[in-house]
Amino acid sequence: MKQEITLEGATVPFYTETKDEIMTYTFDTSKCGHPEPMINAMIGLQTIKDNEKLIMINSKAPAGLFPKVENDFSYEIAELQNGTFQITFTKKNDGDNTDFDDRGCGGSGCSH
Repeated sequence: MKQEITLEGATVPFYTETKDEIMTYTFDTSKCGHPEPMINAMIGLQTIKDNEKLIMINSKAPAGLFPKVENDFSYEIAELQNGTFQITFTKKNDGDNTDFDDRGCGGSGCSH
């Protein structure tokens, strides 16, 4: 059963749900403008622990986000039937290199 939670600094609701004994956090920024998707992604990624997942629903794959987090997080991208994208993040066990305060996005790789 999904439960809505509030994460400090987030501009959209987050939902938690246990799937196959894994805590999953989900948020939807598909209707948000820049810089909200990046802000919410960084807040969500900062929240998840080992063996938890973060699912981001967005209007496109957030190319500007991936280089910022790829040392610490794995991700899978799937295009949904409605044309939005679902990005599923999982934490890697070997690093703690992400600067969670870097929530800006410059250029065409922005996640809006």
